[in-house]
This record gives sequence, structure tokens and C-alpha cells, in this order.
Amino acid sequence: MEATVQAQAFSILAIIALVLMVVVTGGVAYLTAAEWRDRRRRKNDQQTTKRDPQVARRAAKGMAKK
Repeated sequence: MEATVQAQAFSILAIIALVLMVVVTGGVAYLTAAEWRDRRRRKNDQQTTKRDPQVARRAAKGMAKK
């Protein structure tokens, strides 16, 4: 009887550990994708500013209104 309870406890702990690993991995993937997206957006903004500063100022004003 005690061995059965112990085996069930280990199974529950293993499932919890697996779920936590999936959640943490998903969080890391989300943060990595968000950083990549933000870095690409900043790079595009810098290129726009270099090409035409007036367009960049108008875009910044539009973003400030939101």
C-alpha cells in the first residue's frame, strides 16, 4: 500500500515538473520572439529616420496620439 502511494506521488510530481518545463519553455520562446520582433521594428524605424526624417516625425506623432 505504501509503495502504491509513493509511486502515485512520484507520478504526480513528474507530471507537475513536465507541465512547468513546458510553461517555462513556452515563456522563453515568447520572450525570444517578442525581442526579435522589437529588434526588427527598431531597425526599420532607424532606417526610416535615416531615409526621410520628416516621415519619421509624422509617424512618431501618429504613435503618440494612440
